[in-house]
Amino acid sequence: MDAIEARVRAPSAPWKSKIHVMNYRLRLAWAAALLGCGNATLVTVHAQEPRVRARALGVSPGIFAPGTNNAITDVAGVLVGQKTVVIGDSVHTGITAILPHAGNMFFDRVPAAVFVGNAFGKLVGATQVKELGELETPILLTCTLCVWRAADALTAELLAMPGMERVRSINPVVGETNDGSLNAIRSRPVSPADVHDALNAAASGPVAEGSVGAGTGTIAFQWKGGIGTSSRVLPAKLGGWTVGVLVQTNFGGVLQVLGAPVGRELGRYAYRSDVEPAPGDGSVMIVVATDAPLSDRNLERLASRAMMGLARTGSSESNGSGDYVIAFSTAEQVRRKVNVSNDGQENRTPVLLNTSELRNDDMSPLFEAVIESTEEAIYNSLFMATPVTYRGHTMDAIPLDRVRAILQKYNVSRR
Repeated sequence: MDAIEARVRAPSAPWKSKIHVMNYRLRLAWAAALLGCGNATLVTVHAQEPRVRARALGVSPGIFAPGTNNAITDVAGVLVGQKTVVIGDSVHTGITAILPHAGNMFFDRVPAAVFVGNAFGKLVGATQVKELGELETPILLTCTLCVWRAADALTAELLAMPGMERVRSINPVVGETNDGSLNAIRSRPVSPADVHDALNAAASGPVAEGSVGAGTGTIAFQWKGGIGTSSRVLPAKLGGWTVGVLVQTNFGGVLQVLGAPVGRELGRYAYRSDVEPAPGDGSVMIVVATDAPLSDRNLERLASRAMMGLARTGSSESNGSGDYVIAFSTAEQVRRKVNVSNDGQENRTPVLLNTSELRNDDMSPLFEAVIESTEEAIYNSLFMATPVTYRGHTMDAIPLDRVRAILQKYNVSRR
């Protein structure tokens, strides 16, 4: 196949709009799936093995069915926008934005929680989320040294929104993984325009995966990592709730797929005795969304179970790994609306929150759903990733033909 060049333009509509132009979404999904690129980026792609999601390989973890798109956007109201930043063969990074809803989150907050598996990382805004149990901004994912630039740009975007003229404090939430092996990270290449484009591109529907957005320069299990997503829908008798997960994978360990020792069979894994010791350092950001009406306390419990899905793939949360989970609920019954007076200032008169939340006894099916979704999202990030060349060195994508053979050898594929 000859080299292909494609440019995907971000829509002109405001990022907070609920509905984006359909043909843009279709073009974005097509281009991202075919080229492994994000929005508004010129890329060159050479002949390579077609990439497919986990289910096309017969890898469907667990017992619950996925949603329509098998993505975090299956949770009603959740939007995802991405901007891939590629400059020559040295800059490979980007922004991935997750919006719990399309409104002004500062005035219409969602309950949220953070769970930390291993804290060798940066998650701007985490302490306030943990203290107050709520999100007041979208969530951004990016590269390690881009975190503060992204947070500053997100703050500027939000302060410029109508009705925010009197706001004097805001808590941007930005997470990261270190893509410095495939990205000129010291140049801190993410700009305010990139943040704006990612927010502006936020949409429901299919989500681009692999070497896109914040996953453009990441590495997982010594193969090209990236962005992955998955979802589960509970049966009606268990509440009918949806759980969606999006991951940014950049960590190591000993890869296993449905228990099959894929990493060992492929000869790439941590602590190989015949090569230089590799402890499996790296990081993963996991974002969990649900429409189940959960308090921040039960969202933290839900977030902690995502680590079980991570463990199933072969991660050991090594010393140098930053493993974070952010979970939120989009349910109207648990929203925290800020009481604002006519002049735009917050009304300090005491207000009782009237919420209706799921009881503890009904949480277990959601725990299973988040474990399954996290595991599959990680597989999708690997299987959909495309190779990236950094200053003459190419990080290969995991070879799917060999993965198929290993799954068949260990009789774990459901195809």
